[in-house]
Amino acid sequence: MSQDPRLAAARYRAAQDAEQDAAPPASGASRERAQAYSAADRAAVIETEIQQAIRRGEFDDLPGAGKPLPGLGDHHDPDWWIRRKIETEQLTGLGPPALMLRVENETLDDRLDEFTRESDVRTELEDFNRRVIEARRQLLGGPPVVTPTRDVDAEIAAWHARREARAAAAEDETTDAAPRPRRRWWGRGR
Repeated sequence: MSQDPRLAAARYRAAQDAEQDAAPPASGASRERAQAYSAADRAAVIETEIQQAIRRGEFDDLPGAGKPLPGLGDHHDPDWWIRRKIETEQLTGLGPPALMLRVENETLDDRLDEFTRESDVRTELEDFNRRVIEARRQLLGGPPVVTPTRDVDAEIAAWHARREARAAAAEDETTDAAPRPRRRWWGRGR
């Protein structure tokens, strides 16, 4: 047990306040003063505990000790802590539908190019269009949905064109690298 006189005084005040809270108050104003006084006492006890922990060195080995908080003072952002959590945890799929659909619209062509069957591409495009229309119908507030729907037939034609261009580029790469003539096993000894 510590021998700090401030802590003993704070405990004594807390015990006195507890006794006063148990007795019926004489008036409403005196009860409010007692609650404010006890809140100040609680703050004093907490501050005393923190100071004692500092003296014992319990805060010496904390990560980032002596370093400034990253991003502090750049600009005022009331949601800085949630943005930092999303960045450090690398969370995706969070946000209003309008913003999520904009990001998805930018990467949709690359995702479509990963498919090998036209039916999969069609299913993905129909799902994307359905989610855009559904987001437009919601009246939840937030940013407006400005993401356009995609014409399924035009996108499938573009997918075929990109696929043929990749196949032609791959074929050109194989013809550019001229194969060296193979030596037969019977001609190796000469």
